[in-house]
Amino acid sequence: MSDSNTTDFTNPSTFILLGIPGQEAAHIWISIPFCTMYTIAILGNFTILIIVKREPSLHVPMYYFLCMLAITDLVVYTSTLPKMLAIFWFNSREIDFSACLTQIYFIRCFSVMESGILVAMAFDRYVAICNPLRHSTILTNPVVAKIGLAMVLRGGMVSLPYPFLVRQWPYCTTNIIPQPFCTHTAVVKLACADTRVNSYYGFFVLFCVFGLDGIFIAISYILILRAIFSLPTKDARLKTFGTCGSHLCVILTSYFPGLFISLMYWSGQNVPGHIHIFIANLYIFMLPMLNPIIYGVRTKQIQDRLLRLFTHKGA
Repeated sequence: MSDSNTTDFTNPSTFILLGIPGQEAAHIWISIPFCTMYTIAILGNFTILIIVKREPSLHVPMYYFLCMLAITDLVVYTSTLPKMLAIFWFNSREIDFSACLTQIYFIRCFSVMESGILVAMAFDRYVAICNPLRHSTILTNPVVAKIGLAMVLRGGMVSLPYPFLVRQWPYCTTNIIPQPFCTHTAVVKLACADTRVNSYYGFFVLFCVFGLDGIFIAISYILILRAIFSLPTKDARLKTFGTCGSHLCVILTSYFPGLFISLMYWSGQNVPGHIHIFIANLYIFMLPMLNPIIYGVRTKQIQDRLLRLFTHKGA
């Protein structure tokens, strides 16, 4: 295949995505769980958006933030998974250089936005539990809108250097990316230059953005748990803890699997590369599918509104 040969070039117009390297014969079967997750995520997140829009009682900060989370999940899915499925189904491996940079930007941007939204949701739960009488005056609709705008601007600005850094390097050995979509790390590995600035900026984002977000969430829940354990009765403690149970489940599914995958990359030297890629991609696409399920299962208001929605349709 001539377009995937390793030749001398400095600015490739396209890259070749391999999907899951070494597992080309099984791509059709590998596509099944990803296609299933895509369908569930689209239906689940759109259902959340429709329910919150139609139900006035859900027009409160927690559900506004949940809608922001649903939108970020939908954007991450639609910017990556259609191309991934095209590789699995039609062997459509070629991707334009600009489209590759766009994928990198959207993945980074909306990952930062999602992390910020989780912090905002933790703050909402902190105010609701620790200062319930002031919740409606602290988190007003204009304040929620400003928080949402701040998350969008932060994600856009923090992620903006990634495509510019990737674009400036010469690529002189190969244009083959052993991934089903473009990632910053995979593309930078192909550059024929000293790309340490990319690594330094990546570590900066990891520690100063995701690290600080994790610290803020941890502090919020320490204060929340302290307030919960100070309540006089067990029933009151369980009822209050239940109001932040959904968000806590999302936090656990976001951070702990990511930590496990990071440890696997550092210590699992004997694990085949295609297993690394499959598990990492499964983790990336599983979260947007799980978020609406978690809130749908654990939030009575959403369950009731969903039941009424289908009951009226059936009637």
